[in-house]
Amino acid sequence: MSRVERALAASGERVFDLVAIGASGFAALVIAGEAESSGRISGDATFVNLVLAALATLALWWRRSHPVAVAALFVPVLVVTDFVGLASLVALYTLIVRRRGRVIPVMLALHLLAAVAYSVIRPDPALAPPVEFLFTLAFLTATVAIAVAMRARRDLVEVLRERAARAEEETRIRAERLRALERERIAREMHDALAHRISMVSLHAGALVIRPDLTPEEVAKAATTIRDSAHQALEDLREILGVLRVGDSDGLRPQPGIERLDELVEDARAAGVPVEWANDLGDSVTGAGLGRTVYRLVQEGLTNAGKHACGTQVRLVLSRTRDDLLHVLVANPLSPANNGGVPVGSLPGAVPPGAGAGLVGLAERVELAGGRFEHGIRRDPDGVLTFRLEAWLPWPEC
Repeated sequence: MSRVERALAASGERVFDLVAIGASGFAALVIAGEAESSGRISGDATFVNLVLAALATLALWWRRSHPVAVAALFVPVLVVTDFVGLASLVALYTLIVRRRGRVIPVMLALHLLAAVAYSVIRPDPALAPPVEFLFTLAFLTATVAIAVAMRARRDLVEVLRERAARAEEETRIRAERLRALERERIAREMHDALAHRISMVSLHAGALVIRPDLTPEEVAKAATTIRDSAHQALEDLREILGVLRVGDSDGLRPQPGIERLDELVEDARAAGVPVEWANDLGDSVTGAGLGRTVYRLVQEGLTNAGKHACGTQVRLVLSRTRDDLLHVLVANPLSPANNGGVPVGSLPGAVPPGAGAGLVGLAERVELAGGRFEHGIRRDPDGVLTFRLEAWLPWPEC
């Protein structure tokens, strides 16, 4: 409940308190007139009882903050006068609505005994004591029934308010989770789309730095590759940023699949990464999701090879295993430095920096596809340390 709603509710309660006090005062005057006309009470006793009833009725102003004390105040007053009959019922109503436990039956019993005691001290000549007791019991029963119904409604409103607040909070958390997942998806797409092209730009630029003996034709070719890769990277970035601006999660163009592996290999070779690859799958692979996953696996493997082991021979194999799994292997020897030689691209800035998130994203992508992903350094039969990136994906169903 907001601050304004609480203020309005408090104002409404105070207005109702004033109405209850006024109605109780009016009821006291009516009962006083009836008592004088019947001869039960007269003279100064009427004035004293009216003053006592007025003081007790004013206590209803604090009935919400101190319901037990206000209800208990009316017990001795009821023994002396019945002018506070309506006010005592209002006090009992508030007690039942706002409190629970044994205090309620105890207070009801005390009010009933106080009313019986007054009827014994000052019996009504127009009503027999049993009938007067039944009237008192009926008024108490009606008060209890109304109070219990209002308490049940009050509890229901509180439960509904809590459920609404909980549902609102769950909606907010779900929206934040969806936004986080969408940011993660877009970040993964940005990495997949841009990392490879920026790596190609960096590798060609590094080759121009460490190879001053290149012919003008070779320099022009490298510069052309850098220009084309940078242009394509800007196009990809502009597309992704456009998706972020318009908020369309489906606005990204279809991602490349197995059919574009030839282009990917040629780009890597043009960047100085010798690739030996064998595709035993042919055109038998179907499924856009599977094709994108294979493409990203190969792209990440070639990008890492170009960044960390430039100049080494990369072996790329796509095959179908005996247990009907699509096997992707990208393997390359480590740079000569890690095999006891001199590192390739050892000049400062020759190796482009990386965020280290590519392999993590690949593992997640393969897991979502229901496959298995492994990567790490292995020693081949010739004793050469080789970095292997492998994935086993479920073969698509026809």
